[in-house]
Amino acid sequence: MRHRQPLRVLARHSPAVSAAVAGVMAIGLAACTVTPITSATTVPPSRPVPSTVPLATAPPSPASTSPGPTGTSASVLIAEPDQGMAPIYAWLGSPRRTLDLSMYELVDTQAESLLATDAGRGVTVRVILDHGLEASQNQPAYSYLAAHGVQVRWAPPSFRAFHIKAFCVDNSVCSVMTLNLTSRYYVNTRDFAVTDSNPADVASVEATFTADFDGTPTTPPTGTDLIWSPGSSVGLTSLIGSATSELLVYNEEMSDPAMVASLAAASRRGVVVKVVMTDQSSWKPEFSTLTAAGVQVRVFHGETPIYIHAKMIVADRREAFIGSENFSRASLDTNRELGVTLSDPAVVSAAVSTFAADFATAPPWAG
Repeated sequence: MRHRQPLRVLARHSPAVSAAVAGVMAIGLAACTVTPITSATTVPPSRPVPSTVPLATAPPSPASTSPGPTGTSASVLIAEPDQGMAPIYAWLGSPRRTLDLSMYELVDTQAESLLATDAGRGVTVRVILDHGLEASQNQPAYSYLAAHGVQVRWAPPSFRAFHIKAFCVDNSVCSVMTLNLTSRYYVNTRDFAVTDSNPADVASVEATFTADFDGTPTTPPTGTDLIWSPGSSVGLTSLIGSATSELLVYNEEMSDPAMVASLAAASRRGVVVKVVMTDQSSWKPEFSTLTAAGVQVRVFHGETPIYIHAKMIVADRREAFIGSENFSRASLDTNRELGVTLSDPAVVSAAVSTFAADFATAPPWAG
């Protein structure tokens, strides 16, 4: 959950929706390098009137544009704010048949317009938005989408927060994200989005989405690589416990005792544990525990030069977790959350490179 104050409203420009889709997919999917965190990033334009005319040349789905070494689809990691929102907007504009979106906070008129345009050209678009904590923020998007052919519903009230950030395209590829679709935060927030086209994972995400959309209680299947909340602690502490040499960690919150204990235990058994977060007084006891165990905690202050909203664990540079889960009891035990663990070398390498740049920039936590 964010503890930050909203950024000032940024000046906007107004290209057509199709400009956010056409010609950016290849660029966004190919780029996994880190650019300086002080560089300018994409500022979403105002919401244009959605078109009901099919796109002349619809872009392919993310799965078909990122072939792996053997011709099968590979996962793709997008690091924000370095790569801007163009790749994610391209994914949102790419479906031919279906798009299912789960989102904690949707306050991005460009994304909303893309969803409406998808629906206008015959795509079945379903959206679930959080109501428990973000109803007032989400109401304008809810009303706009409902008025433009999108099937939009509030999340089931059984969850404290519907904190998931994910969408699936054409039942073939899902994007699991750490970022909300909230444009005022794009310019200087560290976040990630990763594609997952594993059939078991996609089937799990889609089945869980449908149950949540219908308000039907369900225990999400784990697929091959998924970590769901409620109940994320087991999978995350298991990943931490599997590390033998190094752990790299981003998170926005650090209050869950099991997560703190697992990181401290890893450090005491000789694993090099590095943590990058945004400093907040709330985490002082936990930071004290971690540093006393030898964990290297580095922090940015406020939003200068960047705010850490990402939730990531990389174990031994062989496996990376990317997801919506904060290290808090609420996030792990009572919210709807989703994360994925991936061992794709390109994804892991990109995550490590981004983390290394931030770790080198952030000062050590001083207590």
